[in-house]
Amino acid sequence: MSRLETRFAELRAANRSALVTFITAGDPEVDATAPALHALVAGGADVLEVGMPFSDPEAEGPTIQRANERSLAAGTRLADVFGCVATFRTTDDSTPVVLMGYLNSILRIGPREFARLASEAGVDGVIIVNLPPEEASEIRAEFDQYGMDLIFLVTPTTTPERAKLIADACTGFVYFVSLKGVTGASHFAIEPIADQLAHLRSVTDLPVLVGFGIKQGSHAAAVVAHADGAVVGAAVVETMAALSGAARLDKLTEQCLELRSGLDA
Repeated sequence: MSRLETRFAELRAANRSALVTFITAGDPEVDATAPALHALVAGGADVLEVGMPFSDPEAEGPTIQRANERSLAAGTRLADVFGCVATFRTTDDSTPVVLMGYLNSILRIGPREFARLASEAGVDGVIIVNLPPEEASEIRAEFDQYGMDLIFLVTPTTTPERAKLIADACTGFVYFVSLKGVTGASHFAIEPIADQLAHLRSVTDLPVLVGFGIKQGSHAAAVVAHADGAVVGAAVVETMAALSGAARLDKLTEQCLELRSGLDA
């Protein structure tokens, strides 16, 4: 079993929901990433999403856009992203790591080389925001060679028929975007998407995770009444920007503990 399969099986057995956290690799500098990932795990994160910095992250709101800008300004490149994961793996071989980014980063070095380097670093899956499943066959074939999952997004505007098509194309889990817009939204409500989540869960056996706009334990608790887990990004990225050193790591762990308590309540 892959790390993702193992982790979700453990959560099901314990009747717990998944907490997934996101930070951008290299924000605000490369050496900050691996310690931050460990701090998130210490607070209860079950799966770690790591953003690949990119100059035009069209799905991101201002908070994560700025994280991409800080990372790129610090000189972070794709090799550094793999290096951050590899450093994390030296002391944590069980927590799943999923890269999140844009197709451009993969095409720059080619799907085969990307898959090889990602796998060697210890990556378990990749979310490619702007890759439709109909155009994913080449990348999927390369990822399959290394047992890496390919995860797609379902949104509130996705039709039921297409939601099933996307879910069938996913491995690892299905990512449901909670709102029409970009990451870091100032509002969050689960009720408008409850029916869509029910339909999505009825057409796939994969875990369905919800992201965008989730910032605190009460949000996460609302999500897992309808889904298998919550993804928290902008709120964590804000901590990466606002603090440094031990204060940053302590705050990341504290945030996860609050989110975890909401999920477990």
